[in-house]
Amino acid sequence: MKLIAAILMTVATASVALAQGPSTEKLKADVQKVVKIISSDSAKVQAYCEAMKLSDQMDEAGQNNDAAKTEGLFKRIEELDQKLGPEFIKLAEDLQNIDPSSPDGLEIGSTLGALGKLCK
Repeated sequence: MKLIAAILMTVATASVALAQGPSTEKLKADVQKVVKIISSDSAKVQAYCEAMKLSDQMDEAGQNNDAAKTEGLFKRIEELDQKLGPEFIKLAEDLQNIDPSSPDGLEIGSTLGALGKLCK
């Protein structure tokens, strides 16, 4: 669930998502595709792991009401997202319509968890 929340944070200022997103089955397939793309490229794994660490720092900065730090971390995460590729960015936009605590959200979070396991 935290992975989905972290990904959603990276697209908070993205353009408005399509009114009707992809089906959950297509979304699940897209998640698997993105996990495969990222996990097969060490530079993308490194970017993903760094983005997750920065996301944790951004959460902490937000809890401390440190807007300047939050903004700086957000910009860095956006730069890392570009390294992860258009498939990742599109997936992150599509995930905005998924409740992380729903059965589909939990399944997607579990699939994305494979990426988290690659982080040291």
